[in-house]
Amino acid sequence: MHENSYTLIGHGPAQVIALHGWFGHARGWGPFQQLLDVERFTYAFLDCRGYGGSREMGGEFSIAETAGDALRLANRLNWKRFSVMGHSMGGKAMQAMAIRAPEQVAAMVGITPVPPGPVPFDQATRAYFESAAHDAQARYGIIDNTTGKRHSGTWLQAMVEDSIAHSEQSAFEQYFHAWADTDLSAQVAGNETPTLLVVGEHDPSITPALMENTYGQLYRNVSLEVIGNAGHYPMNETPVNLVSLIERYLQDQR
Repeated sequence: MHENSYTLIGHGPAQVIALHGWFGHARGWGPFQQLLDVERFTYAFLDCRGYGGSREMGGEFSIAETAGDALRLANRLNWKRFSVMGHSMGGKAMQAMAIRAPEQVAAMVGITPVPPGPVPFDQATRAYFESAAHDAQARYGIIDNTTGKRHSGTWLQAMVEDSIAHSEQSAFEQYFHAWADTDLSAQVAGNETPTLLVVGEHDPSITPALMENTYGQLYRNVSLEVIGNAGHYPMNETPVNLVSLIERYLQDQR
């Protein structure tokens, strides 16, 4: 396989490339995808290498590679100028796209996005995250913690099983280092791309303060929204609120 798989939703004039998170895949956005405005927008949900329909696709599993694959997808679709939406890990790849192709990326939406710089894990937490590649219970714990320890075990287990079913283990393992350790800070400093950051009120790590101290210090045109009753997965937890916020913002950027 030489091209990433993707899922296209909608037929509207506003074009958006969507990049999933570490536990996601192109079809793993929960109810969110059913709520999109297909008349005003066209969304292309990319499967990163090692995930979903691109599960057998080899590579270095880096942020730069994901950004390059997403820009190639835009070219395949003949999209000259578009917005980018990235969840968590996808939020870092989204920024790498804006660095590489500023003339193409009209706006960015980071959904509980990883900050531009390295993530400062202590040794025990880093080891726990690394173990998630081969330990389903660690995946369960990470999803539970990042959503505020509020959700049913049935939902958490379904999220874990979906993640395992749609990701290749070694790719998943390498992507942790990609999103945790890649440093884009110097390259994005002074960036003026209109950027919406959306965080959930129950996310213990991706907080408003973190957004202000990272993106807010580096980007010139940032808006921040906090979604109530959501943690790290607002596309699953509060999909109506999320889609309404995003589409209102992107419509205003046109």
